[in-house]
Amino acid sequence: MMLPEFLPAAARSTRFLLGSVAIACLGACANFSGIEPNAKALDASRLGLNNLDAERTVTDADWWLGFGDTQLNALVQTALLNNPGLKIAQARLLRAQAASAAVQSVDGPQVNASLDLTHQRYTANNIYPPPYGGAVLDSGNLQATASWELDFFGKNRAALDASLGQIRAGEADVRAARGLLAANVTRGYFQLLRLQAQTALAERTLAQRTHIQTLVQSRVNAGLDTQLELQQAASSLPDARLQIEILNEQKALALNAMAALTAQALSHLKLELPALESIVGVSVAQTLPLDLLGRRSDIAAARWRVEAASSEVASAKSQFYPNINLVAFAGLNSIGFDKLLKSDSAQWGVGPAIRLPLFDAGRLRANLRGKTAELDAAIESYNAQLLDAVHEVSDRIASAQAVRRQQVEQGAAQASAETAYAIALQRYQAGLGNYLNVLSTEAPVLAQGRQGVDLAARALDTQVQVLHAIGADLMPAATH
Repeated sequence: MMLPEFLPAAARSTRFLLGSVAIACLGACANFSGIEPNAKALDASRLGLNNLDAERTVTDADWWLGFGDTQLNALVQTALLNNPGLKIAQARLLRAQAASAAVQSVDGPQVNASLDLTHQRYTANNIYPPPYGGAVLDSGNLQATASWELDFFGKNRAALDASLGQIRAGEADVRAARGLLAANVTRGYFQLLRLQAQTALAERTLAQRTHIQTLVQSRVNAGLDTQLELQQAASSLPDARLQIEILNEQKALALNAMAALTAQALSHLKLELPALESIVGVSVAQTLPLDLLGRRSDIAAARWRVEAASSEVASAKSQFYPNINLVAFAGLNSIGFDKLLKSDSAQWGVGPAIRLPLFDAGRLRANLRGKTAELDAAIESYNAQLLDAVHEVSDRIASAQAVRRQQVEQGAAQASAETAYAIALQRYQAGLGNYLNVLSTEAPVLAQGRQGVDLAARALDTQVQVLHAIGADLMPAATH
């Protein structure tokens, strides 16, 4: 009678022991204390960025359309379709989407089928007795296996969140690459217009100096001037031709850059450049547009990478906990191929499978430390992106405002220089002044002309930089 009383007590003791071991193991395996991120994200509201809702980060407006130039629009469109740099960003997005689909598939049931056919000699010194031991026999196994991982501790959910964060970051990267490419094409186009205007000014200068040389030659023939004035007039011609050659070189390099940006041969780049002054400028913000700045694509990408890194940390922590699967199999197994498909060859099984990390020589903690460091890096990268964005747009707006003021002053200086030159030339033609007066008054006119072209081109360039920096969709407004 002692044995029946002993069995329930032993069973209770065994259950208590197993439960205690399970609880102790669970406590031991979830030991990630002391591993926490050190970086903290900047309070964006202190910088004035109050609209950092990640779901609203759409900053890929076609701002270049505001300049009203169909040729520019076609160049940008060609670049967006063909440029390899943008295609690389798109390929990375597709890779992130594929990785996310692979992660998502882990969370669902998995079903596999297998067929194994083996011609084998069975050892006589193992579990198989004669006539199987020592014989050469055929064996077959036809089986379907199903498993389903129960994500009690959120490992798969965290991994999926991380992959979705990478997808959203990739989408923002594509928008950022798209905007940068459009900005580079637009700025290159306006650079070509500047070089064209400067070349026209240099050719006009050459024609003007050639005319003056002819005038001096006539005065020398009439005995009104000497060879000194003639030599002075002739010496200015090579410098004018040199300036034209320098500008032609710069234009050739700018055309090569445009061909590369639009991914086409230079021979296919048939441009009919309009006059620089014909381009309608766009209105840009006079103050820092913080509401728009908070939706920049690069800031959105940095923010999503922080979210993804946070999910990676959560996934790394969940690996300290047990992995629980439901496993089932059903199939046919036999020795001898002729018996494989018979009903008495059937086999099946079902049950849970639990994997518990106990001792891994610090592998899981090292992985968690690595993921936590990646989170710190993502947070600091986000902080740097915020500060750089505010700095960049502040600089761009300050430059745009300064260029407008400079254009006003340059216009007044150019008008004054042209008046002085016209008076000096009239006096020289009337024999009331010498040629040195003409030369001294011509230099400011040429300098102001070049500066006027540069300022007009720079005004457009700063508008492009502001629009690209904030990703704004602004209405065109005349600035000339």
